[in-house]
Amino acid sequence: MDHPDLNLLVTLDVLLQEGSVARAARRLELSASAMSRALARVRAVTGDPLLVRAGRGLVPTPRARELRERVRQLVQESAAVLRPDREVDLARLARTFTLRTSEGFVENFGPAILRLVRREAPGVRLRFVPKADKEGTALREGIVDLETGVIEPTTSPELRAQALFHDRYVGVVRAGHPLARGRVTPARYAAGLHISVSRRGLDDDPIDAALAPLGLTRVIVVAILGGFASALALARASDLIASVPERHTGALRAGMHTFALPFPSREITVSLLWHPRLDADPAHRWLRECVRTACGVKARTPAR
Repeated sequence: MDHPDLNLLVTLDVLLQEGSVARAARRLELSASAMSRALARVRAVTGDPLLVRAGRGLVPTPRARELRERVRQLVQESAAVLRPDREVDLARLARTFTLRTSEGFVENFGPAILRLVRREAPGVRLRFVPKADKEGTALREGIVDLETGVIEPTTSPELRAQALFHDRYVGVVRAGHPLARGRVTPARYAAGLHISVSRRGLDDDPIDAALAPLGLTRVIVVAILGGFASALALARASDLIASVPERHTGALRAGMHTFALPFPSREITVSLLWHPRLDADPAHRWLRECVRTACGVKARTPAR
């Protein structure tokens, strides 16, 4: 079996960045003829001309444009593997990190994350973006640096993940609601009017699944496709009952009455997710530790 010359990746990376044989030759400290021979080898391996003459210059083919970012990523990852691990100078670090999280996570853990980041790396800027779906494309393409969420069968297996905390569902009503007084039984809970929250637009809900063995069903008055903040805002201003994750919504539930669900319901694990290409990046590793610390994680757990 023939083994490809991986040095050609570096050659191709520089050629695609420079778009010129002469400039690529100077950058790689090669003669123009040696660079032309290297381009011919890359063309033979890929089966594509890659750079074609247009007037006095060269322009990339569609295949070259398709390969540009993939080759750049491969070269950077290879360089990281062969480079000794280094400490990052946090005091001088100037970088923007994008975190994809839910509203509730920002409300509850954002201030602590920000304090840690500002204290150690004042030049770092955090950008929080909402979670419209559970797709891992944004992490894969580098649009997002970190994401928080519950790992599900649809979560991409290529992503790295570390558990941040375990959470459980609780019931929440406005202060003065009838369920704020007396013992909450499964029957009393089910008899109320409820808000259902789903990100995926599915009718099934873990609360309904837990009530089914008891022969009880809820009356869903409002179904929300989105975050728990909207559900809690509605419950605060009405007699509706919201069932939300406890830790995830701590700050959002201020001034409301929270009660334990009167039946067993499944626990959820909120995890931190990132793409493996950032695994060894020291600045990214530092940011992951900041998020874990803000969430109260004391001991490191291995990434999957």
